[in-house]
Amino acid sequence: MADLLKLLDIERLEVDLFRGQGEGGENGDRIYGGHVIAQALVAAYRTVEDRLCHSLHAYFIRPGDPKIPIIFEVDRARDGGSFTTRRVIAVQHGKQIFNLAASFQKPEEGWEHQHPMPEAPDPEGLPSRADQRAALAEQLPEGKREHFKRRRPIDIRECDPVDILKPEKTGDFNRLWFRVATRLDQPLWVHHCLMAYASDMNLLASGNRPHGISWWRGEVMGASLDHAMWFHGPLRFDDWHLYVMDSPFGGGARSFNRGSIYSRDGRLVASVAQEGLMRPVRPR
Repeated sequence: MADLLKLLDIERLEVDLFRGQGEGGENGDRIYGGHVIAQALVAAYRTVEDRLCHSLHAYFIRPGDPKIPIIFEVDRARDGGSFTTRRVIAVQHGKQIFNLAASFQKPEEGWEHQHPMPEAPDPEGLPSRADQRAALAEQLPEGKREHFKRRRPIDIRECDPVDILKPEKTGDFNRLWFRVATRLDQPLWVHHCLMAYASDMNLLASGNRPHGISWWRGEVMGASLDHAMWFHGPLRFDDWHLYVMDSPFGGGARSFNRGSIYSRDGRLVASVAQEGLMRPVRPR
């Protein structure tokens, strides 16, 4: 968790120019998508006062290089009476790898409604992802085991797990509990950034489930293409949240995936939508 907080503590180079570290993601050969989403959102938040993000929309343009830093350029598109808009460009090797647009709103009162939280088993009765992966690690080549088993800052408990090494075809509906693994004394906006980091986990895999395919078997090339997220209010990500996902469509070497995130007491705190690459890997 300390490593993740350090990763999000990006360096200010100029008024609207920031530098974030590239290492420390979920993937060994490229930067994990949630990593660059979260750092870009931090960059935007560092140019906004007294308002929380309510929506972000992002595109992944090129794979991120984990060996070098990322430069974030913030455009202060608008500072209005109620809403603030920021655009963020992420650059590596002189080229844009990612862009994000985010909107922030001052607190306001209004009518409220939401869909109810689906039923799910309690997280305490489910095995952790660390325990699940430890049991599977021996089936992987030796060179991949340590990366597969390494400690992660997000505690995940899957309600509907599949065997990622030998998956069977199943429904696209997918639920898990997640939270950061340590209690945090951090401002509310940091919890937004941490949830944005974690929101890219398992979402893309929802599109794999109906086909019984897995990245770990080398049969599908997967990558996040875009990512949209709506925060419906303040949250504390050091408490358990239920992430309910599905994949309404797959085709054209892409899958469309959606997610709803509920606090443990049933409050809908965020919604997510993403399109991802789901390209068959052809035998050579």
